Amino acid sequence: MPINRQEIQQFSHLELLARQVVEGFITGLHKSPFHGFSVEFAEYRSYNPGESTRYIDWRLFGKTDKLYVKRFEEETNLRCQVVIDRSSSMYFPVDAADEGKDNKLSFSVKAAAALVYMLNKQRDATGISVFDEELEVHTPARSSGVHMAMLYNELEKLLDTPWDKKQRKTKTAEVLHTIAEAVHKRSLVMIFSDMFDESSDDEHLFSALQHLKHNKHEVVIFHVTDHARELEFDFDNRPYRFVDLESGEEIRLQPQEVKNRYLEQVTEIYHELKIKCAQYHIDFVEADINLPYDQILLPYLMKRAKMRI
Repeated sequence: MPINRQEIQQFSHLELLARQVVEGFITGLHKSPFHGFSVEFAEYRSYNPGESTRYIDWRLFGKTDKLYVKRFEEETNLRCQVVIDRSSSMYFPVDAADEGKDNKLSFSVKAAAALVYMLNKQRDATGISVFDEELEVHTPARSSGVHMAMLYNELEKLLDTPWDKKQRKTKTAEVLHTIAEAVHKRSLVMIFSDMFDESSDDEHLFSALQHLKHNKHEVVIFHVTDHARELEFDFDNRPYRFVDLESGEEIRLQPQEVKNRYLEQVTEIYHELKIKCAQYHIDFVEADINLPYDQILLPYLMKRAKMRI
């Protein structure tokens, strides 16, 4: 198939990637047991003079010389806020780009871009929030074409920002309290974070999650990790220099010396988080940066389907 350069120029690099991810996912979805999810328009109808031209299918017009509008299966007022943690720990592994792979932040940004694209296809309003120690970016949820372009621009800037070796710590709890109040009630809030919080007080974080639910938000936490290295501590048995990206602290050791104790503590931390999420009816999704984006898109569709019931 020849490349349509004019069509490609309509899209930013990230939007084009998101489009490819979503369309590939939809193709696979239609061949799977989940094909009942609606991610496309249902049919065409004739364009009525005077109404918005936003949903005219111009490709079909080029073939038939007639104006048709995409009629969607559902009209929704879903508002979605995509929340991205950009603290220093999200740049792990810092050498991922050298190997042509994602670190936790780049994975989150690309996954978020795919979600934004899919939300836009379903005519849902979308906003983005980006945080570390404070809320750095916050856009209210809208669905216009101009707004979508602005969201991709913000995501592009985030993707293009290299790790600057500054210790950007995480204050997840404080930021989530702010977002709970700032976002329109009854929104879908999707959080991309490794959930490494500067605060040692877990109850502070759980209080913030409860605040989101108290304000009638539906919440999905995508727990973004390098599963093999961070959750399984899978390193060769040789000396390593481990650096805490948020505090700058360093330690040299053999992984096998601390592996059992590390796994015990990590398991305890995330078991408690999962239990609390279950209690608050928050979806907790393990998001491994080494796996495809389907692990993000399918849970979103399942959550959206439940919200329609």
